[in-house]
Parts: sequence; C-alpha cells; structure tokens
Amino acid sequence: MIYNFNLGIGWASSGVEYAQFYRARMFRGIGEPAKFIFTDMFPQENIEHYTRNIGFKDEEVIWLYTYFTDFKTSPVTYTFRDFEETLADQDYTVSRTGKIGRIYFSNSNDFCTVYFTDEKHDLMHRVEYVSNGFLIRKDYFTYGRIYSEYYAPLDGKAHMYLRRFFNTDGSTAYEEINDGGDVVYRFSDQILFSKEEFVGYFVRCLKLTASDVVIIDRTTGTGQAILENCNDARIGIIVHADHYSAGNTNDDYILWNNYYEYPFAMFRHISFFVTATDAQNKKMREQFLKYVGEEPDIVTIPVGSLDKLRYPGSGGRRPYSVMTASRLASEKHIDWVIEACAKAKKSIPGLTLDIYGAGGEYNQLKSLVEERKAGSYIRLMGQHDMTDIYQNYELYLSGSTSEGFGLSLMEAAGGGLPIIGFDVPYGNPTFIDDGKNGYLIPVGDRMTVTERIDALARCTVMFFTEADRGRFSAHSYETASSFLTEKVMKRWEQLIKK
Repeated sequence: MIYNFNLGIGWASSGVEYAQFYRARMFRGIGEPAKFIFTDMFPQENIEHYTRNIGFKDEEVIWLYTYFTDFKTSPVTYTFRDFEETLADQDYTVSRTGKIGRIYFSNSNDFCTVYFTDEKHDLMHRVEYVSNGFLIRKDYFTYGRIYSEYYAPLDGKAHMYLRRFFNTDGSTAYEEINDGGDVVYRFSDQILFSKEEFVGYFVRCLKLTASDVVIIDRTTGTGQAILENCNDARIGIIVHADHYSAGNTNDDYILWNNYYEYPFAMFRHISFFVTATDAQNKKMREQFLKYVGEEPDIVTIPVGSLDKLRYPGSGGRRPYSVMTASRLASEKHIDWVIEACAKAKKSIPGLTLDIYGAGGEYNQLKSLVEERKAGSYIRLMGQHDMTDIYQNYELYLSGSTSEGFGLSLMEAAGGGLPIIGFDVPYGNPTFIDDGKNGYLIPVGDRMTVTERIDALARCTVMFFTEADRGRFSAHSYETASSFLTEKVMKRWEQLIKK
C-alpha cells in the first residue's frame, strides 16, 4: 500500500492537493493501491466534500480523526428529519434562511443553529446548541453523528474543552481533551499527550512493512511522528516549493526552507525525494554535495500530467484572447496581470483577459477591474473544470513570482498556449522557452511593482504584434508532450517498484 500524508484541503485547494490528485490517478493507472491521509481538523465542512470536489474517491481517503471510529469517508446524508427525531417530545419552532436554520425551544432561552450542506436540501453537516446565551455543544454529521464538541464560557468566550468521537452505534471511540491549547487523546487502553503522539499512534496502527511506501507531502508538525513509526516502509518526501532561501545562503551555509529542514536533516532515513522539475533536482544534488557532503536519492516526477494534447475546435482560438488560472491569492499577483492587460489594451484594442480560479483575493480583484473600467474586457470567471478551456485562447499570462512546478502552466502548454511569466524557479523556465513559445521576464529584488507590470504589458504587446503565434503554439505542444500521462505514470511505476 502507498500512504500519502498531507495536512489540510479546501475548496480552493493549493497545488499540493492537486498534485496529490494527479498522483492518485497515476497510482490507479499502474494498479497500485493508495490512501491519502489528511491530519487537520475540518470543523466547517465535511472533508469528503473537499476530497470529492478535487477528484479523490472516498475509499482512497483517510481522515486521521475518524480512522479510530467505524465511520467511513462519506458524503453527508444525515437529514433534518433525522435530527428532529432526536428532539423527542420537546416543543419548538423552526425557521430557515438559505443554508442556516434555527430551532427555538418554547418556555426556555435555548435554541439550536443548524448548518445545511446547501440552500436547497435538508442535509445537515452540524448543529450548535446555545443555552441561556452560551454555546454549549456542536454536533457534526455525515451519515450519523461522527463527533461532538463541548464548550464552557471562559473569559467571555466559548471555550472548547472536549471533542468526543463516536462509532456508528453511538458509543464513544475516543476523546480529545483540550486544556488551553494543550491536547490529550484518551482511548480505552491508553492516553496520548500531544497531536504528535496521536499521529505516531496512527502510523503504528497501520502496521507498515517493507512492502509499503509512505509519501509525505507536508511534514509540518507530523514529520517526526511519521518517520519514527514507519518500521521498514520506504519513505518518500515530495518537494513542492523552493527548498532553500537564496537570500540567506552563502558559500559556507545554506538555509533550507523550514518546511523541508527536518526531512533534509534526516535524509539518510529517507528512501527518496521527489522534485517536479529537473532544474530543482540538479540544484538540490549540487547543494547537498556542497553543504552536506553526500547526495540523497532524488528523482524528477512532474506533479501533474496531461491525458492528451488539446487543440482548438473548428472556430480556432479567440483572437487577442489572454487567460490566467490560479488560486486568487496575493502571491499569484493577479492584480499585476490585470494592470498589465489594462496597459496592453491601449496598443491591442481587441485584447481580452479571462481569470479562472477562486480565493480570498476575489473582491479586491473585482474592485480593481471596476477601478480600471475594464469590465468589458476583463472577466473573473470563477472556479471551472479547465479540461477544454486553454485551447480556446491565444496567450497565457502569469504574474506569479513563485512556481515550484505550475500545474496551470503545464495545462496551458498542453493546450498549445504560448506563456509569458517571470524567470523564477522552477516552473516558469520548465514551460517557457524564451523567444520560442513565450517570454521569460528577468526579475530581481530591486525590480519595482510598476516595472514588473510594465514588463508584462510590454511582452503581451510584443507577442500580439511581433511573434509568430503559430510557431510559438507548436513549441508549447512540443514542450507539453513530455508531460503526457503515460510518460509520468511510467516514472511512478519505476520508482514504486524499484
């Protein structure tokens, strides 16, 4: 079995979660059974809704907190009618607005707030109990009550002091006791005094052997607990981001990225490291030899793949169309892309920009489009299935200054899109061959935001006025061919069966 460890997941997941999903597809393709383990709490949503949304199968997912119960990963099927049956003969009234309902109990100051999975159905994910103005309990459901949180007032706030996890028959599986941030996990036969001990216990329960493989995507807070309890299983570390700080590295000392500092220090106990690009693989090898004197086993396997190259339909690509796709997060610098296209529009009257993705920057970006009076040609498209999107455009524009790989860059190249982006490690140089399928913009620490925006705008105008767009597109397809699924799948098969 292949066990993949991560922390969290959400609606607007990061590249780490998408990389895991691509990996799941690879393992399915080569017939290797795999589990994807998430160790964070998910109080605002059923984890299955997140994992299903990104493409995982329920049977592939293990949530740390329900592993010790007999509940399986499942969508919410618990209904409001099911909940009402637990209220016995109490007298109450019900109101509902959208996804939130309220139950008022007669002759008391008590009420419940019910959180439904959506605005149309009566499936409920959780309910909160308030008595005499104080939150006292929250219950969470999938096809039954999976756990409850218990609260008491402390310093004017609701203090969660206990989580109790249940089996399907209602019996207690175990408890998590919270004392001012310190947690204790109480089972019938033992007590664990930290989250790290809890994770370690979970790993021991897997009873790993030499035939198992453990792949860790994020080690923060869990890496040591996992490594210490893996027995003879092979351990792999996925390097998702730049692995060191260039500004704090000199000829005598290297500052590793704190996300990788522990596994790098333990490299002799790691069976393999996986980088997404050859450029990062080479850099890591050189640095380990220089600063450590030894060279670990590092393999290059792209974190994504393309099932096929996609070509535009009979209507061709939309003239002067630009797109970008990413989480709407500050580090993606979508605001620079908007500003650059607003500048380029003055020279390319037919230019349009479509922005795909969701995230916390949505409102700010929407306001920026309005401020630039660009709503007629710049659109925020939201979250989409991107399968047949890229090949409809002429150019992909990236403002990101940090792309360890760049799944959207790969997908853009697979749709034959020329790409413009900054010359930053490691994704942009992997997918942009300067002057052949786009433009790599040199960038330095002293380059101002205005200079970056101007460079993006200048290259956009240059592409539409000077480049051989057909030749650029053909070169993107050539680049993307190395990332076809059958080729990436073969790399995983060679590594797992090594």
